[in-house]
Amino acid sequence: MFESYQFTAAERFLRYVQVDTQSDPQSSSFPSTEKQRNLSKILVDELKQMGIADAHLDEWGYVYATIPSNTDKKVPVICFCAHVDTAPDCSGTNVRPLVHKNYRGEDIVLPDDQSQVLRLSEYPYLQTQIGNDIITASGTTLLGSDDKAGVAEIMDMANYLMKNNDVRHGEIKILFTPDEEVGKGVKHVDLKKLGADFGYTLDGGEAGSLEDETFSADGVQVIIHGVIAHPGYAKDKMVNAMKIAGRILDALPKDRLSPESTEGERGFIHPVRVEGIAEKCTIEFIIRDFETRGLKKKEDFLRTLVEEAVRVHHKASFEYIVTEQYRNMKEVLDVNTHVVDYAREAIERAGLKVKMESIRGGTDGSRLSFMGLPCPNLFAGEQAIHSKLEFISVQDMNKAVETIIHLVQIWEEKS
Repeated sequence: MFESYQFTAAERFLRYVQVDTQSDPQSSSFPSTEKQRNLSKILVDELKQMGIADAHLDEWGYVYATIPSNTDKKVPVICFCAHVDTAPDCSGTNVRPLVHKNYRGEDIVLPDDQSQVLRLSEYPYLQTQIGNDIITASGTTLLGSDDKAGVAEIMDMANYLMKNNDVRHGEIKILFTPDEEVGKGVKHVDLKKLGADFGYTLDGGEAGSLEDETFSADGVQVIIHGVIAHPGYAKDKMVNAMKIAGRILDALPKDRLSPESTEGERGFIHPVRVEGIAEKCTIEFIIRDFETRGLKKKEDFLRTLVEEAVRVHHKASFEYIVTEQYRNMKEVLDVNTHVVDYAREAIERAGLKVKMESIRGGTDGSRLSFMGLPCPNLFAGEQAIHSKLEFISVQDMNKAVETIIHLVQIWEEKS
C-alpha cells in the first residue's frame, strides 16, 4: 500500500520547524503571538495546492480544511488536529534542524552548543531507532516536534489521500490550532463550522502509543496583599507581601505533590510564576490530578498553606482564585470506546505494538472531548519535548502517517 509512496512528512517538518511559532503565556491577544499565523498561512497554501479547495485561515488563527468523502457509505466525519505553536519553555527562534542518518547508538553532540549531548543511556527510546534517521535541533533551541510533527504528518496524510482516490474514506476534517502550549488552543474553535463527529490529535510520543487519558487541570492564583511603608520608618508597620510569598513556596512539600517528585498516576501542585512588590505579590500555580475530585483536595491543601503563612501577619490578606483549565478526557472516551478501539486497530495495521498511555499533561483533545468532540491522542514520534535535546525519527513520522491513513479506512469499513 505504501511501497511506492514517497512520504513527505519529514521534508515538510524540516521546513515547518524553521518558522518561529512560539506562543506567549503573558499575552492577552489571540493568538498570543502573531508569528504563529506565518506557519498557518503556509499550511493553507499547501493544502490548496493539493486540491483542498476550502482550506482557509480564520480570524482567530485556526486552519480549517476538508478532504471530501469518496465512498457511498454514510461514514462519521473524522477530524485530525495538531497545534502550530511551540512551547515558551525553550527558544524557538532560528531553529536549525539536523538529520543524523543511519543512527548507530552513538552520542549525538549538537554542534551549536556542544554541552548538549543526546545519549542513548539517558534516552533509552533511542535503542528502538538504530538504523533510523534522527532529526534534532542544533543545540541552542528546541526542535519543535511538539507539535509540528503532528502538523507535518496530517499534511502528508492529506497529500496521500488526495493522490490515491482508490483509498476509501469518509469526509475528513483538518484543524490546526494556535496557543495549545499556553492552554488556549481550542478557545475559539467553531465546532459547528468544523462539522466533525469524532477527532484525533496527533501530539504524542513513542511509535504505537495511544493516549485516552489526561490530567484534570486547574489554575490557582494567590494574590497576597501586604502593607507598604517607607523602609526607613517601617518598624511595626510594613508587611512585605514578597516575604509571605516566599514562606508559602518554602512550605510546599519537597518529596511529594511536586512535578520533581511524582510520576505515573500521581498529581501535583506546581508554582509557575511569581510577580510582585512589597505591597502586593501574586503566585500562579497549576494543579494536576488524574481524578477530578483530587483537584479540590490539593486546592484545599494549598489554601491551608497560604492561610498559615498569612495568619501570622494580622494586617495582611490574600485572594485565592481557582480557574478550571481542562478535564480528564477519559470520562468522555469511556462512553465512546469505539473511537479508541479503531485507533488501536490502525496502529496494529501499521505493524506496531499498541502502547496505551496516560498523559501527564493535556492536549487540545482534552477540551475538545468535553466540547462534544471525543478526541484521543495518537503518537507523532516526538521525544524530549520542550528541550534543546528534542528529537524525532523520520521513520516514526512515516509510521504515524500510515496509522492515520489506516484509521480513516477503518472508519469507512465499519460504517
